[in-house]
Amino acid sequence: MDLNLQFPAGWEQARAIKFEQGFTTPAPRDFVGFGPLTEPEALAIYNFTLMHEFRLVLAYHTQGKVIFWQFQNYMPENAFLIGSQFSRVSGYSLEDTPYNSSFAGYKDWFIQNYNRPGFTIEAGIGENPLPISQFDEIYFDNLGIFVLGAVLS
Repeated sequence: MDLNLQFPAGWEQARAIKFEQGFTTPAPRDFVGFGPLTEPEALAIYNFTLMHEFRLVLAYHTQGKVIFWQFQNYMPENAFLIGSQFSRVSGYSLEDTPYNSSFAGYKDWFIQNYNRPGFTIEAGIGENPLPISQFDEIYFDNLGIFVLGAVLS
């Protein structure tokens, strides 16, 4: 299962997109599962989030040195401003989420459910899993995001 395709924010659309792309059975990536929140790890994150009043969330992934900040037509107050600050301190570009990647993610569900800022940060560049040799660069690129995220939350 792709655990970031397990959240109830357009899960059906994610399923249709991934099935059209050929991801129809369990695999190391891009399989949405058999329904939203069927996997214990996704359900644990979901329940943990429901029990807290997070002001924003950061969902870390590895591909592209980019920050995605919105979900469909949801654009929480200050999300673009905060994302711009994250972009400035990291050197990562702030971008709209591509349509085919815009469903069933944790950040998507958080924004939809709470109308608060949520960000997917795609750290590093290359083929997954990224080599450990990128660790220092990724850490230093993202240190400012960690600090700003803590201050703003």
